[in-house]
Amino acid sequence: MRAIWASISQLWTARRTPERARIGSAGERAAEAHLHAAGLRVLARNWRNPADTREELDLVCQDGEVLVFVEVKTRAASARVSGYHAVNARKKKVLLRVCRAYLARLRPPAKAYRFDIVEVAHDAGRESAAALESMALEPHLASKAKDGSLVWHYRDVPLFPNRANHRHE
Repeated sequence: MRAIWASISQLWTARRTPERARIGSAGERAAEAHLHAAGLRVLARNWRNPADTREELDLVCQDGEVLVFVEVKTRAASARVSGYHAVNARKKKVLLRVCRAYLARLRPPAKAYRFDIVEVAHDAGRESAAALESMALEPHLASKAKDGSLVWHYRDVPLFPNRANHRHE
């Protein structure tokens, strides 16, 4: 049993190298700059659920009257799985729990809220024509960061089970 836990611990620590942390932080800064340029105001960064501190919201923003929960996924431009698709059913279950924990603490309650994903390609030196074209067509949904990273913003991604309930009038 001890050997199994040692293996799990080793895998977990291997995933959290200083280089990965640096890339992740740079991705969050690029995402925040993109959101700010799109008119969103950041209310919280790396907010953790007090009931389970493993659960974290990367960014909580305000977009007019709408509270926006943002998951930031930083990937290599050549990654096999996009940041958008990395937010799978298991990850969405955790995100739903932490979003509900945040909402439960709000006074007054949010009138409306949504879930967004921001994907950052951190080594995008070899930009594809399609990526540049998408930026030209929808600059509020895609941009290029100062460090050359490409940033895509996916708005109102399905997360909340009853879509009608994510707007409280």
